[in-house]
Amino acid sequence: MPDNKSEEKVKVSELYDLIIKYAKQEAIDPIRGAGRWIGFGLFAAVLISIGIVIGSLGVLRLVQTTPLGASNSWSWLCYLITVLICLLVGFIASSRIKRGTLEK
Repeated sequence: MPDNKSEEKVKVSELYDLIIKYAKQEAIDPIRGAGRWIGFGLFAAVLISIGIVIGSLGVLRLVQTTPLGASNSWSWLCYLITVLICLLVGFIASSRIKRGTLEK
């Protein structure tokens, strides 16, 4: 009889270990992957935002140094050209985005 109870305890402990491993595999690991995915995404978003601002200021300065930018009556055109270039870059960038998965 004692041998049978010890076998049941071993089976229960194996079942408990199996449930714990399954919970980690199906719940905790995907959450860690999502956190890493979100962290890299936020870091990239900050760097891209800084680059866009600096690039936009560079384009604006470039357009302002042309004879078109020197004219007082057409000075608003420099800003319009800069906005259009930013929209074009944004459209190209968004068309290149591929949907990723959290499982990588």
